[in-house]
Amino acid sequence: MSKDLILYFSRAGENYYCGDLKTVEKGNTEVIVDYIKEITDADVFKVEPEIPYPEDYSECTEIVKKENDPRKLKETLVDISNYEEIYIGFPNWWGTLPNVLALQLENLDFKDKIVKPFVTHEGSGFGKSKKDLKKLCKGADIRKGLEIKGSDVLNSRDKVRNWINNDS
Repeated sequence: MSKDLILYFSRAGENYYCGDLKTVEKGNTEVIVDYIKEITDADVFKVEPEIPYPEDYSECTEIVKKENDPRKLKETLVDISNYEEIYIGFPNWWGTLPNVLALQLENLDFKDKIVKPFVTHEGSGFGKSKKDLKKLCKGADIRKGLEIKGSDVLNSRDKVRNWINNDS
C-alpha cells in the first residue's frame, strides 16, 4: 500500500497572528504539516525557492505582489507515482497559492490522485486557489480541503485530526 505525501510551501519569519506581526521559526503552514505528519505518518516534501523570500513581512509582500514568474526551485519533486493521497498545503498569498508552489505542481502527474488541500490565511480562506489547483493538478480528485487562520494554527491539532478522519 502506498504512503500519503504532504507537499507544501511555508514561509518562516514575520507572520501575522491576531493582527500583530510576530517573528516565527516555522511558518503557519508548516505547523499544520507537522500535525498531519503526526496523524498520518505521511512522507513530506517542502517546496523551497532557490532564493528564499525575505523574512520581513512587508518586504516579502511587496515582492510577492510584483512576482509574475515563478522563482526557481531549490529542489524539484519529479515523481508522485507511489502516492494515492497527496496533501497540498500553502499560505494564501494575494488570493491564491504562491507562485513557487504552482511551479512545483505543474511539473507533476496528478492523474487518478486524491488531493487534499489545506491553506493558512488571515481571513481570505482558499480565495481562488481551489480553481487554480484544478488547473495545476489535472486528473486529480480534489477534495474539500481545510482552511485554518494563521492565528489559530497552534490550537488546531484537533481540527486537523477531524478533517483527516472525516474526509472521504
